[in-house]
Amino acid sequence: MRKSLSLLAAAAVLSTAGIAQAADYAIDPTHTFATFEIGHFGTTTNRARFDKKEGKVSFDKAAKTGKVDISIDIASVNSGTAMFDKHLASAEILNAEKFPKAQFVSSKFVFTGDKVSAVEGNLTIAGKTQPVTLKATQFNCYDSPMLKREVCGGDFEATIDRTAFGVNYGIDWGFPKNVRLVLQVEAVKQ
Repeated sequence: MRKSLSLLAAAAVLSTAGIAQAADYAIDPTHTFATFEIGHFGTTTNRARFDKKEGKVSFDKAAKTGKVDISIDIASVNSGTAMFDKHLASAEILNAEKFPKAQFVSSKFVFTGDKVSAVEGNLTIAGKTQPVTLKATQFNCYDSPMLKREVCGGDFEATIDRTAFGVNYGIDWGFPKNVRLVLQVEAVKQ
């Protein structure tokens, strides 16, 4: 009797072990946007986005764990003004020729209840890597009626010190060193 109870317990553990399993998701570039905001002489806010991005997410809702790897094409910067875009991508600022990609890599998801409330990781810009925590202002998973697959994502934000990445343009003129990052990410279960 004791042996069969042990076998039943082992079978129960093994059968539930498969339930808490990470799923792989691919970033949906049509529902994922990476933007930044920086003050302009204390008068207005300059905003731009990056049009080309790709990445993957591994997410386990039951275990409350995850990994993310998102890559951004620096030359795809888009402020809506071609001359400003060229300047942003130049060696004076983001240096897209020497450092064509920015990347965020994380292996720590922070949860509040069942929802992701932050993602901690490392951000690389202009060849320099710094720790960054992206705070989730909202997060959800849903079954997409169009894709017939699960989609997970949310809105995330962080404020970074651009000088920590060697992006120092305009500091002597009074441009702020703090840049607000706003990321909207949706990823489709594979």
